[in-house]
Amino acid sequence: MRRYDFPRHVMAMGLAALAGFIDALGFLKLGGLFVSFMSGNSTRLAAGLASGTSVALTAAGLIGAFVGGVLAGALLARVAGQWRKQAVLGLVTLLLGIGGMLTVMGHAGNGLTLLMAAAMGAVNNVFQRNGEVSIGVTYMTGALVKLGQALAAALTGGPRLGWLPYLLLWLGLMTGAVAGAALFPVMDLRALWIACAFSALLLAWSVRMGPLPMASPLA
Repeated sequence: MRRYDFPRHVMAMGLAALAGFIDALGFLKLGGLFVSFMSGNSTRLAAGLASGTSVALTAAGLIGAFVGGVLAGALLARVAGQWRKQAVLGLVTLLLGIGGMLTVMGHAGNGLTLLMAAAMGAVNNVFQRNGEVSIGVTYMTGALVKLGQALAAALTGGPRLGWLPYLLLWLGLMTGAVAGAALFPVMDLRALWIACAFSALLLAWSVRMGPLPMASPLA
């Protein structure tokens, strides 16, 4: 993440905040399952299979929707080429907008969380390097590991502020999650309209950044 410039740092933190916001909504709606944290859902799936409870089916559905979103985002990214960021963010905004419209139509049940999971899968295609995810914006385990490693490097003569981007990425997710948790009791999943608006702002920011350079190894 340290290789990216300021506009891309802003984009990464914004996407992490978006992911935290949506994951908090999904977590509260589903009572302990996630729409972006698939490691947690995999554990819940395993526990549900072992105990024979229905949580296994819900967890499996969320994992499938997330992978489907990753697949759709990756295919779109390949087609979009230099405009990959904008295309993927357009897809994410569309999915969240559809979710918002469904809440207006009275469809705010747990099934809507599958759409949220698909959006969170797709958004991981915004940052890529050599066709693979370079910044995971919907999960923070890797960022926290790198934070600890960068702190160790700083204490042993390495870059003194190399840990800061990873801390800010985690704080972005936390800020979004706090906002989502605070709004859920008031708005339920109608808060997806706020997520859609924020995603649209990130899309506008990506358009301002312009297309990727030809044959750029970073994205």
